[in-house]
Amino acid sequence: MDKKEKKEKVIEVLNRARDMELMAIGQYMNQHYNLDDRDYGELAAQVKLIAVDEMRHAEMFAERIKELGGEPVASYTDKVQPGQDVEQVFTFDTKLEDDTVDAYNGFQQVCRDAGDGISAQLLQQVTDEEQSHLNYFDSVRDHIETLGQAYLAQKAGTPSDTGLNTQGFVARQSGD
Repeated sequence: MDKKEKKEKVIEVLNRARDMELMAIGQYMNQHYNLDDRDYGELAAQVKLIAVDEMRHAEMFAERIKELGGEPVASYTDKVQPGQDVEQVFTFDTKLEDDTVDAYNGFQQVCRDAGDGISAQLLQQVTDEEQSHLNYFDSVRDHIETLGQAYLAQKAGTPSDTGLNTQGFVARQSGD
C-alpha cells in the first residue's frame, strides 16, 4: 500500500468515527430531552454533557480529516432510537459505548499500520473519554437493574440545568 492509499484508509476510519459520533449526539440529545421531560433531571443533565463530549469528538475528527486533505462526513448512517424508557436508555448506551471503544481500538491499529501516529493518538484520547462514558452508563444501568424504582425515585425531580457554559461530561469529571 502506497502513502496515498494509507492516508485514504486513515481518512476512511476517521470518517467512520465521525459518523459514529454524530449518531451518538443525536441519540443522547433525544434521550436528554426525554429524560428531562420525564423529570429525571440529574440523569438528563449527565446524558446532555456526554452529548457535548461527542460533539467535541466529532469536531476533532473533522479537523484531522481536513488536515489530511479529506472531507468530513456530515451525516450518520445508524438511526437514532427515539422514545426509550428510562430502563432501556442506559442498557442501550452501555452497548453503544462498548461498541465504540471496540471500533476505535481497531481504528487506532489502522492508523498505526498506516504510519499515522497523530491520528492514532487522537483516537486513543477519544477512546479514553468513551470509556468514561461507558463506565457511567454501565454504573447507572447496574443501579437501575439492582435497585429498580427506588433508584429512579431518588433521581426523579432532580434539576437538569447544566448552565450556559457547558464543558461536557469528561471535563466536569476531571474538574477542568
